[in-house]
Amino acid sequence: TSPLSLCYAIGGAPYQITGSALGFFLQIFLLDVAQLDPFYASIILFVGRAWDAITDPTVGFLVSRSRSTRIGRMMPWILCSAPFAVATYFLIWFVPPFEQGKVVWYLVFYCLFQSMQTCFHVPYSALTMFISTDQTERDSATAYRMTIEVLGTVLGTAIQGQIVGGTNDCPADLEGRNVSKFTVSTKQAYMISTGVICIIYLLCTLVLFLGVKERKESKRYRGQLLTFRRGLYMVMSHEPYIKLVIGFLFTSLAFMVKTHPCLTFWESKRRDYQNILLVIMLSGTLTIPLWQWFLTRFGKKKAVYFGMTWAVPFMILIVSIKSKLIISYLVSVAAGVSVAAAFLLPWSMLPDVVDDFKVKNPGVHGHEALFYSFFVFFVKFASGVSLGISTLSLKFAGYETGACLQPEAVSLTLKTLVSLVPVVLIFIGLLILKTYPIDEKRRQDNQKLLQEML
Repeated sequence: TSPLSLCYAIGGAPYQITGSALGFFLQIFLLDVAQLDPFYASIILFVGRAWDAITDPTVGFLVSRSRSTRIGRMMPWILCSAPFAVATYFLIWFVPPFEQGKVVWYLVFYCLFQSMQTCFHVPYSALTMFISTDQTERDSATAYRMTIEVLGTVLGTAIQGQIVGGTNDCPADLEGRNVSKFTVSTKQAYMISTGVICIIYLLCTLVLFLGVKERKESKRYRGQLLTFRRGLYMVMSHEPYIKLVIGFLFTSLAFMVKTHPCLTFWESKRRDYQNILLVIMLSGTLTIPLWQWFLTRFGKKKAVYFGMTWAVPFMILIVSIKSKLIISYLVSVAAGVSVAAAFLLPWSMLPDVVDDFKVKNPGVHGHEALFYSFFVFFVKFASGVSLGISTLSLKFAGYETGACLQPEAVSLTLKTLVSLVPVVLIFIGLLILKTYPIDEKRRQDNQKLLQEML
């Protein structure tokens, strides 16, 4: 299963490459390159994410109702959406030659890209259930996927950060706050990095299509198709799913707030920002196999507790100690360990929830995409909330667009958002996940029952 798992995993890279570039750099781009007011930038980020989240259940339902084709039920969605996703992504990073209507330009193309990305990512995520019926093989494919997706985040950060980072350094002598750190060359750098990402997006999609054959469903167990209303009711009334989603909603929100570009090393380590992000993501990539071993050996719930709480001391340390740069890099390596757990564990536990639903509802068909789409919906909702809150917080703190030196209130706001807020959110999420009912025994029992059903 390794070649298949690897090809499947490569298909997840485009989502994370574009997601990391947008998540880490779009706010900076809108504020300092496109020269938008922080209020309008926050509206674009929040509305775009909210629209993206709303489209997930819709696409999930449409995918669940799709007819199976010669290449499967999920693959046509992936192939058809990729070219449109690439085109709209490119236009997000283009600065139009007019001032009036800039806000509408970025809002429209941001929403269009998110829609196309949803048409790609929801069926791709649900494809996990069509690779194999064996839980071990699916867990292996998920581990491969998360490794590649973290690498995708590294790649997106590297491409965007390193190409653009060389053009936006502030002058060493800052006598005033109105010195802009962006020039025409910065816009060109964004275009170059965007073009590279678009090419990688298409290549990864091609590898996924050529390397993964979607497993056909057994005609004997197709059962009845769900209507949207009934599907929504059944998915949202499944207890393990609700507890899993809400628990990881809080933990995801914590990590999104913490890893947001404007919330880490903005003031004191401006020149090393891109490198620090790369260290965090590389550390996460290297530790995903460790977490895969840990959850196999000790169970997934224990892995959640240990992985999430690992980050708490470093969230406090990063703002409480005025350290040298080398200490910051060491803290970043440690923080990457928790980032790996945050990537791997939710997606590793979600197939167990879908299996549990199958055991309790053997006559229902087409529900896989609904589970994945609503899960993605809540993750994106958390992302939209974190982006909106952080951007508005900057505005209220007195952030000055394009200025190299920011008020002291901005620094205080950032410290609060990277330490106190994430720690509280993590502990709330862990309290909810403690009630998650699928332990190792129940998971193995479900596996046996499903094998008997097949």
